[in-house]
Formats: sequence, structure tokens, C-alpha cells
Amino acid sequence: MAIAVDAMGGDSPLSVQVEAAVRAINDFGIEVVLVGAFEKIEETLKLHNYDSDKLRIVNSTETVEMNESPASALRQKKDSSIRVAVDLVKAGEAEAVVSAGNTGVSMATAKFILKSIEGIERPAIASIMPSVHRNHPFVLLDVGANTY
Repeated sequence: MAIAVDAMGGDSPLSVQVEAAVRAINDFGIEVVLVGAFEKIEETLKLHNYDSDKLRIVNSTETVEMNESPASALRQKKDSSIRVAVDLVKAGEAEAVVSAGNTGVSMATAKFILKSIEGIERPAIASIMPSVHRNHPFVLLDVGANTY
């Protein structure tokens, strides 16, 4: 199973996403596709040891800022790292996308590119959360419940 990682998304530097991807490879044997500025990712990867058969880089030329509107990003940034990552899922080259970037843009891009499952109006957001029980985190699922 390959997971596409939006390496350029989020407030953290690229090194954080790359380190997380390397840990996923080394600790769990997960295949990772890092999506973003190829040369920058390649340079950052030189600082790490990992199974190169488990990692692939896919170049993208644009990034989405945290304050960008979803509509603007969808229309104007078709080669953004989040868009390319979601396109990889649609093409069957990845099974999931992980992004620390703009949540609105991530959700809008996924819904626009992948569409929704019939009968599902809004996608859910899952986050791994720490718990009071050491070494037993839990998954919090935001399903978008509203009163209307």
C-alpha cells in the first residue's frame, strides 16, 4: 500500500514531512510517495537512511498556502502538491493521502477529484490523538455533524 504525502503542505518545514515519511518506511515498511519540489525533497532525504525501494518522489511545481481559499487553489494551482497527491490516488498509484496543509483545500480537492461515495455528503477528517493511557493513542473522527 502506497501513501502519498503532501510534502509541501503545512506550517512545518519540509524536513518534518520527510522525517515522518522515513519513519513510516523504517518503522512500518510502508511505501511512501513524497509529492512536492523534487530537488528539495531529494536534498532533504540525503540526511536519512531508508529503503529506497519503498520511497518515490513525484514532482509538483506549486504549493498551497495555509490562507488560500479552496476555490482559488482548485482553479489556479493544478500542479500543487496536494492536487498531485490526490491525482495519484485517482490514478491508482497511491491508496491514501496525508497532508498537514490547508484542510479546506485538501478536502475540496479530494471531493472534486475523487468525488464522494453515493449517499455521503461530506467526507470525514481523522486525527490520531494522544490519550491519558500511555502508548495507546486513539483516532478522533470529525464527521461534520451539524444541527441543520
